[in-house]
Amino acid sequence: MPASRPPLNAAPAGQIPPGDGARQLLQWGGSIFGTGILAAVLLETLLGGFSPTGASTNSGWFALIVALMCIPFGGLLGALGLAKWLRRRAGNRKSKG
Repeated sequence: MPASRPPLNAAPAGQIPPGDGARQLLQWGGSIFGTGILAAVLLETLLGGFSPTGASTNSGWFALIVALMCIPFGGLLGALGLAKWLRRRAGNRKSKG
């Protein structure tokens, strides 16, 4: 039976590798969140707005759906990316000192 070897890009014990995906999560989370904000702004300014019963046009409904999907999902992706970035920053600081 062959002995298992650690991967070549494995980080030393106690240190979080820089390629943990935090940067990508922050980028995608920000762009998805921005898309939701843009859809909400367009809904209010150009697409007829919305009332307690919903949007007033078909394209307004589409913008409302996009905003209601992108804002929470982008916010969660961004929060996860921020948490990973802070964890990596604290882990690397702890291993240096």
